[in-house]
Amino acid sequence: MRSQSIVLTETWRRYKGGGHREARNQLILAYSPMVKYLAGKIVARMPSHVDVADLVSYGLGGLIEAVERFDPARGIKFESYAGTRIRGAIFDELRSLDWVPRRIRGEARSIEQATAALSTRLHRMPTDAELAAEMSIDPEELDAALQRVADAHMVALDQPWETGAGDGLETTLLETLPDPDAVDPAANADRADLRERITDAILHLPERERLVLGLRYHQEMRMAEIGEILGVTESRVSQLHAKAVLQVRALLPDELEPARG
Repeated sequence: MRSQSIVLTETWRRYKGGGHREARNQLILAYSPMVKYLAGKIVARMPSHVDVADLVSYGLGGLIEAVERFDPARGIKFESYAGTRIRGAIFDELRSLDWVPRRIRGEARSIEQATAALSTRLHRMPTDAELAAEMSIDPEELDAALQRVADAHMVALDQPWETGAGDGLETTLLETLPDPDAVDPAANADRADLRERITDAILHLPERERLVLGLRYHQEMRMAEIGEILGVTESRVSQLHAKAVLQVRALLPDELEPARG
């Protein structure tokens, strides 16, 4: 492993020092397994018609861009930098294909906006009944809307996000979930500050929503397994998951937007 690291370091030196195309291609080849791994994780949350081979193709563009733009002198791990670029390229392409119907995007945005308005007025997250009333729909209609958003797979935590200030900083909601056993991977103050703000938003979620996120991403449990723990159906877990991600967006309306890759 150490010898491989030494080889990669030397390859980076040759590429960044002289722009050798052979070194560039060697780096792309060395890190290409990342693309297949990330594409596999993303396709698991996509509709059945999405082909993992297509996602790998989209992700390779992100990897190439990452290799060409990466600056080893900044002290950031390439894997972290490239992971965001790869996911960004995949989601950018999926968005361009408009694989989520506009009606469902509109429902997600309406839930987001109502959540933001209520949380400002109530100084806490609204209950389902309060959210439904704010949207002038029945609680059953809210559940159905959340299920449609969940089924569209448009609220995964490993989707890249960037600050809305145009500073180019990117992260994923998944990276911000508090983990007491993890070392803070933030490599600079700005990125650490962004993650701190999102983490604070997650900590303001109701306990059940936080638990769903933790079990789904830290413990990598399936929705059905989480449902058994909570004593609810798999569909209800999907609704809670969708609502939790929309709540985080609602708490940070001016700070986060989908990354452009």
